[in-house]
Amino acid sequence: MNKALPMTLEFEQLPAEAIPLSQSHINQAIDFSNQLRDESKQWQTYLNALSLSAFETWLESRGNYFNINREESTLSQPRFANVIPIVANLKVNEFKLCLITTGSFIDEQVSISRAVIDVPEYIPHFYVLVEVIEEEEKAVIQGFISYQELSERQQSVNLEPDTDWTYELPLSWFCNEPDRLLLYLRCLELEAISLPAIPTNRAQNLELAKNDLIKILPQLKTKELWEVLTWEQAIIVLTSPELIDWIYNLQTQKEILQETSLQQHLSDLFKLISQPTINVGRWLWDELDDLAEATWNLLPNIAPQPVMRSPVEEFTVISSQLQQRGLEIPVQARGAYQNLSLAGVPLRIYAVTWHLLSESESNSWTLLLILGTPALESLPVNLKLRVSDQTGILVEQKVNPEFGNTYLFTRVIGNFDEKFLVSVSLGDGVEMTLPSFAFDISR
Repeated sequence: MNKALPMTLEFEQLPAEAIPLSQSHINQAIDFSNQLRDESKQWQTYLNALSLSAFETWLESRGNYFNINREESTLSQPRFANVIPIVANLKVNEFKLCLITTGSFIDEQVSISRAVIDVPEYIPHFYVLVEVIEEEEKAVIQGFISYQELSERQQSVNLEPDTDWTYELPLSWFCNEPDRLLLYLRCLELEAISLPAIPTNRAQNLELAKNDLIKILPQLKTKELWEVLTWEQAIIVLTSPELIDWIYNLQTQKEILQETSLQQHLSDLFKLISQPTINVGRWLWDELDDLAEATWNLLPNIAPQPVMRSPVEEFTVISSQLQQRGLEIPVQARGAYQNLSLAGVPLRIYAVTWHLLSESESNSWTLLLILGTPALESLPVNLKLRVSDQTGILVEQKVNPEFGNTYLFTRVIGNFDEKFLVSVSLGDGVEMTLPSFAFDISR
């Protein structure tokens, strides 16, 4: 079956089988909405969750022909639900669907986010209209339209988005026979509805826009995307999961951070996104990847040795001091070191990693960082060691002049899908950022 889809052009609110919403559906919707802080976003997310539950119930009641996958939907990921007020990227069989949730049809139009019409990453094969009658705890599948037909109609009437990046679609565009959608989902070939290709210049555009985004994204603490960004900038943000994460954390965290701190982390985040990554997981196999091979040197098995002045023996001195402070480095840990020169100051940084084996942290790894001088001399008073991840600046160690530090150290813990960015600075804009660290023990 591979042909143009016949659509009914007149939309009427015909009698339809109402789908009851159970208490578990309502409780689940409340859980989804509570992951956002803005009240208006909470309400829309609540309705979207009810819409998705009703749609799943509707499909399941029509037989076991439909494989529903909500895991990659925007609703199932709070960071996306925070910026896209619609259920996008829902998968049914191999088709992508978008659920448009509405509470009434008073205006004979329905509002839909521009993201799911103009950004290829979110464009579906079908848009499905779901009416949620919240006070009666019921929902109705009211109609649908394919991307193919929506695109044709949009061009024919020159439909333009509103200032808040929404389109107002006439209800008459939607086919009001939902059972036809079941037929298409079961029998239509995927290629029958051609979706736009995802552009290959996303990373390049991100790099070109980063300076402007670093300056303006902190404004999103109290504003919406459409109030701060151009649409071109919005596309860059909406197609970068790391930036969507950053915005979600910014808008949901209770702590009020200074704009300079927000901009500093944004700068680190862009480096995490764009710069290459060192895989420290290979250190457990006594191997360096290609990126680390040029500048890092593996330490041998970490165990007490006589105190001398080679990098290995200097590390022994440091590890003994750390042990006295209560930081145990397990025998299975592996590490490497790199000599640095920052504004003419010779430095040495050690990085040690191991897989956490406790039952509560079995999917985690740790990175221990030690920054010192090659001869364990006192550090420059303005030396800083900073570690960032996708969520924020985790650590910023500074030299304490009163103690005459001979090294700075910090330890961070992450899941296998997390990575860390390490920067060393001397103030006055003198800074060096190392390639980010990730952990993958596969060979």
